Amino acid sequence: MPPSRPDPLSAFRVARRAFIEGRRIEMQELAATVGVNRATLFRWVGGRDDLLAEVVWSVAEPTFQDAVRGAKGAGAARVASVLGIFSQAVIDSEFFGQWVRSEPERALRLLTTKATPFQSRMTAAVEQLLEAEAGTGRLVLPLPMHDTAYLIVRIAETFIYADMITGETPDAGKVEQAVGALLR
Repeated sequence: MPPSRPDPLSAFRVARRAFIEGRRIEMQELAATVGVNRATLFRWVGGRDDLLAEVVWSVAEPTFQDAVRGAKGAGAARVASVLGIFSQAVIDSEFFGQWVRSEPERALRLLTTKATPFQSRMTAAVEQLLEAEAGTGRLVLPLPMHDTAYLIVRIAETFIYADMITGETPDAGKVEQAVGALLR
């Protein structure tokens, strides 16, 4: 049932719910559900790729923050733990996995390139974590902060999406090991 007065947030919420339920986000269907035409929907949320990236970030960001809160240790061990916990949550997510399996090329493009702000946001989140640990003196970075954060994100992507990249099994443990090795 469409809201009494459709708006961009209602469109986003409907799309996010569909994604979490494992359904494909179709712009025509979304426009009809919200009660607007496709042109209005496009003005509100951009194209399908833009919307997908925002929806995925809306799930990834709190998942990353949960990993930050749940991680143990300090310095390199803490950063590695956060990335391991986050990577395992991504790998275990049924709805995320369903989307990645059904649209692998699109998923990799949206999540691992400059095509959307997703990767830069993920890098910024890791950079904040590094800043917090380095600021206490518990972590010495091997490269400038932004470069280290970017490298850590690429490490996570490598092992989270290993099945699509190399045909190997995704492995959060390898994310944690590799990040730990980088930061030691």
